[in-house]
Amino acid sequence: MEKNNTPRKGKGGRPTKTDTADYRFSVNFTAEEYARFLTMFETSGLQSKAAFIKARVFNDTFRVIKTDRGTLEFVAKLTQFHAQFRAVGTNYNQVVKELHTHFSEKKALALLYKLEKITAELAAVGQQIIALSEEFKTRW
Repeated sequence: MEKNNTPRKGKGGRPTKTDTADYRFSVNFTAEEYARFLTMFETSGLQSKAAFIKARVFNDTFRVIKTDRGTLEFVAKLTQFHAQFRAVGTNYNQVVKELHTHFSEKKALALLYKLEKITAELAAVGQQIIALSEEFKTRW
């Protein structure tokens, strides 16, 4: 029995698929088997049970992603710190602009020298953050 795949003109809806999945199978599990199946499915990280079953039948590889509370907290704090780091950069630009407009050149250069020292310290902290992030990345 062959399906008619000619597009229907004047009709709305989803376009027809070229390779439809027409064959279905049914599997019955005991309570113990079903619990084991659900555990395997949840650890797989796939979105649908059908995709999980296909992957298991055809020996496809899939990644298991486990979420760790410590990891999530680390990423959240790192994101928050990045936002603060950007805010410091914005403030830095505003300070330099104000120094040039409101102070004499000699006074502005003296203040910029102090600001440059503090900026070097901030850059060192930024390098430490990058090193910690790389260490975290290799560990996980």
